[in-house]
Amino acid sequence: MSNLQLTNSLTRKKEIFKPIDPKKISLYACGPTVYDSPHVGNARSLVVFDVLYRVLKVLYGSNVTYVRNITDVDDKIIEASKKKEIGIDEITNKVTKIFQENCKSLNCLKPSVEPKATDHIKGMVEMTSSLISKGFAYEIKGHVYFDVSAFKDYGRLSNKNLDELKAGTRIEISDLKKNPMDFVLWKPSNNDDPGWESPWGRGRPGWHLECSVMSEKYLGKNFDIHGGGLDLIFPHHENEIAQSCCNNNTKNFANYWVHNGFVTINREKMSKSLGNIITISDAVKKYSGQVVRLALLSAHYSQPLDWNDNLLNNQESTLDKWYAQYSDQNKKVSKIDKILLDDLNTPGYIAKIHELYNAASKGDEEKKIQFNQACKLIGLFDLSRAEWESSKKKKINISESYIMNKLEERTKAKKNGDFTLADKIREELFSKGIMIEDQKGKTIWKVK
Repeated sequence: MSNLQLTNSLTRKKEIFKPIDPKKISLYACGPTVYDSPHVGNARSLVVFDVLYRVLKVLYGSNVTYVRNITDVDDKIIEASKKKEIGIDEITNKVTKIFQENCKSLNCLKPSVEPKATDHIKGMVEMTSSLISKGFAYEIKGHVYFDVSAFKDYGRLSNKNLDELKAGTRIEISDLKKNPMDFVLWKPSNNDDPGWESPWGRGRPGWHLECSVMSEKYLGKNFDIHGGGLDLIFPHHENEIAQSCCNNNTKNFANYWVHNGFVTINREKMSKSLGNIITISDAVKKYSGQVVRLALLSAHYSQPLDWNDNLLNNQESTLDKWYAQYSDQNKKVSKIDKILLDDLNTPGYIAKIHELYNAASKGDEEKKIQFNQACKLIGLFDLSRAEWESSKKKKINISESYIMNKLEERTKAKKNGDFTLADKIREELFSKGIMIEDQKGKTIWKVK
């Protein structure tokens, strides 16, 4: 048994992770709906579950299967296609490519399997048919709905009863439903929309059904960990549990539910509907993927994280400092600090990395190795020191010769006692992204 502890949304408490089978560790995380470029809020989920995957791989080796799906059939995609007047396939292929580039720039490991919803329609039709035959779903005018009243545990994950859930929640309104809380498993498609043949006519699956079918195919009817953003608890994850447990006659769907908190801007949730998003692509243009990754890990995954330039600049300064102790020695990490095993406490772990850095800076070679291992364990130091310096220089639009000329001009100004001009040159360089420091009779510069 490992010492890993996770906060389980299902029980609302921190628990020691006990796998169903230590030789078959199973992790499923909800991936993107590919209708628009992923934003930093999406990146948090990516990075959090990538760290969990890395930790599980150290604890259980090659026995870990990590599934992260791609939702490529959804009403949001259809809406985006009509709005932009481009084909569904063009949108989904383009956004999927952007998403995969984003994952690479954030140094996220590839999952074991990355299934697309459109490749699993047959399984979705079969599960829908099965739920109807077992009395948990009903068909009306080509729509198939799950009957929420037939599942007595509905609301267990979100810790609410049906009456509480009805009040002001995101539920689709339809006169066809027997109960307002019933949710769609299958819906008709018109000729212009993507659709597949089914016993109920040409149509497409409901969003919740997709994850149930894909997770079962690759991880089984009952698996270890299901992850996603806090906003997915209801209705998405609640509905996944209902349809899967009813169809498979199981008490649990996933044993541990792990949810990351929101990314906010000015304390408001980052979302496309509010128009306050920062795409991952834009974030990694302004700052390196490593800086964005460290920023996303700077708060505990379960807490909100406010996104701002001050946060990013601090993480960039930290990495600048840490790279002074970068090493190419790649000894395999064989054990994980108890701080990280305690519910993926990344802020505490980062504080530990600072301690290791301080010891390494004083010449402790063993601590230097541990420092580098600690950074790499959470997905940092994917660039060499030279690559890091080069990536920093690419961000500025001025040449090195221009900087050196300015430093020479400043040195002359100081010799002549013109400190006003010397300060002006310092400020000018700073405005262009260059920091200068006077050290032992010479001036050094670096990208801020």
